[in-house]
Amino acid sequence: MSEPWQHFYQSQRLRLSYWTWGDAANPPLVLLHGGRDHARSWDQVAEAFRDDYHVLAADLRGHGDSEYAKGSLYGLPEHALDLYALIQLVGGRATVVGHSFGGAISLLTAGMFPECFDRIVSLEGAGARMENDPDGITPKSMRDWALQSRSFEQRTPRVYPTIEEARDRMQDANPQLSAEMAMHLARWGTLGIDGGYVWKFDPWVRGRVPFELRGEDMEQLWAAITSPVLHLIGGKSQQRRDDFRGRSLDNYFTDSRTAVVPDAGHWMHHDQLAITVQHVRAFLDEGRAASEAAS
Repeated sequence: MSEPWQHFYQSQRLRLSYWTWGDAANPPLVLLHGGRDHARSWDQVAEAFRDDYHVLAADLRGHGDSEYAKGSLYGLPEHALDLYALIQLVGGRATVVGHSFGGAISLLTAGMFPECFDRIVSLEGAGARMENDPDGITPKSMRDWALQSRSFEQRTPRVYPTIEEARDRMQDANPQLSAEMAMHLARWGTLGIDGGYVWKFDPWVRGRVPFELRGEDMEQLWAAITSPVLHLIGGKSQQRRDDFRGRSLDNYFTDSRTAVVPDAGHWMHHDQLAITVQHVRAFLDEGRAASEAAS
């Protein structure tokens, strides 16, 4: 695989990283990773689409080579601002593929700014980081949030003496990863320090914000999305999200369809790359064909 180009942009006073493949004259295709991941986890997907798109894979705030949000939060709305800024940078409209938390960010942003999206592919992203506490905000929930947030100040990152031990940790998290992919993820997801390697992501991204979006809030935002949406679900995923609050995902969107990737877990773009790319390509080609017919 050829190496991509790295770039940086500003959002909310943060210096954020993204990587690009392909010709900048082609339509933009933005790839958003999930929590505690990084942009280079998309390398194989990016290679599959670089001939037809200008592919951009972003490091979320506090992840990869993007700046930590010190004194700020890692909630969905903050990330939506970052995605909106990136889409504006590449012309104001894009197709977006998001995995897990990245999918949730894509769907939220599309509800806020529907005119900025051509098509959306969500890899088990719908419903990620939604707050469904029937008791709402209470003194106890606020106290628990405050104590959890304070606890992050006392934590120190785990140091892996060798990059191979970081690779092994990746395979422990997802046994379906090949040794080659696990090493690739560890290589780009760690930072070398005295004594070994630590993960690049900010430990504070593990925390929840005190006022997360509720399920009923997302229903309204999803209903405002005007672009077609494809939901991909891992057939063996322990986190599979093919429904939301007891209803099929497709009921919440104006133009939506759902497909299952067989023999894949939550990281379907690693577990079943060819099938995942096939689903995404068919969905995107449908949009390109419609655009050509309209012109």
